[in-house]
Amino acid sequence: METWRLIDLDKGEPLIAQTFYEAVAHSVDRGSTANTVILVQPSSPYVCIGYHQELEKEVDLDYCRKNGLMVIRRSQGGGATYLNGDQLFYQVVASKRSGVIPIDVEGLFEKFLAVTVYVYRRLGLPAEFKALNDVVVRGRKISGNGAGSYGQDTIILVGNIILDLDYAAMSRVLKVPSMKFRDKMAKSMMEWVTSIKRERGDSPSVEEVKELLTKGYEEVLGINLKLAEPAAFERATWEGEVKPRHMSNEWLFMPELRHRHLIRERTVKVASDVKIVEVEYKAKKLIRVTAELVGGEVRDLMLSGDFFIIPEDGLSRLESALIGARLDRDFILKRVRAVYQSGVIQTPGIGPEDFAEAMMKLGGPTP
Repeated sequence: METWRLIDLDKGEPLIAQTFYEAVAHSVDRGSTANTVILVQPSSPYVCIGYHQELEKEVDLDYCRKNGLMVIRRSQGGGATYLNGDQLFYQVVASKRSGVIPIDVEGLFEKFLAVTVYVYRRLGLPAEFKALNDVVVRGRKISGNGAGSYGQDTIILVGNIILDLDYAAMSRVLKVPSMKFRDKMAKSMMEWVTSIKRERGDSPSVEEVKELLTKGYEEVLGINLKLAEPAAFERATWEGEVKPRHMSNEWLFMPELRHRHLIRERTVKVASDVKIVEVEYKAKKLIRVTAELVGGEVRDLMLSGDFFIIPEDGLSRLESALIGARLDRDFILKRVRAVYQSGVIQTPGIGPEDFAEAMMKLGGPTP
């Protein structure tokens, strides 16, 4: 039986709640500390966006500034969301060499979300795992989860137990085309996202949920959790490296700054045979493609969306592989598959065909 650390950060300000696990991942990857489960609640509300998303397309920044809501880009994929103290986060940081960690990301979600299901069921709710990365109750999502990697050897899984939800705030922080659309979005959220309080009529204490999570990890995964404080060098890593990175504009506006001249609201004709085009393709996850086309050939490219890629920097390898590609589906698919077959990336829930379909939309509707 493996012995893992359990770190209870209690209530942490948003940046700690959202990013401290990166400092832990740094120490786990170096072999300085044991595999770790972190529990933490945000001490105040904030907005979080996925690693591959374009900030200004997803979040109403003016509203967030006026209302003092910090916006944080996380180190994993997924979509933009509003988070507050009505959620308890669990963050798993472990070596891929652990006997507990599955090889593939889909297996990681299924195995570790069995713990989340365990907690909800012990609280009297008929929870079920729903592939790829959700836990649902009566068809409604009641836990959001993401995964990523760090360094050469470390896997990260993050998720939440949802005690209650502020649907109005969830819809208000997102960027939408109109108030009518926002109202529709809020109604839609109520239809497909739920909470313990909504399902039971009341919420358990946070301490009860923490105890259930601890028991769940031990009983479901067969590990031993030992309560511990973060190491001094982990706190130093967070203060000196993780915090400054997440507070920088270079991190917050990462996709936009990497591809400044590609950022446009619509198709823009630059010259007679040069244009910048932006399209969206909805597979199981949203893929957004912004490209500079020269005579039907890709000269520059930005891929973004709410998907997961492990490792996260694998997206730049896909972009590089498609530079110079002509808008021919078989040609593009061959290039994308070559990146996958090199063993460089995993994209749970979507595959090479989805990226090929997204790229083909650059050429406009098929006759």
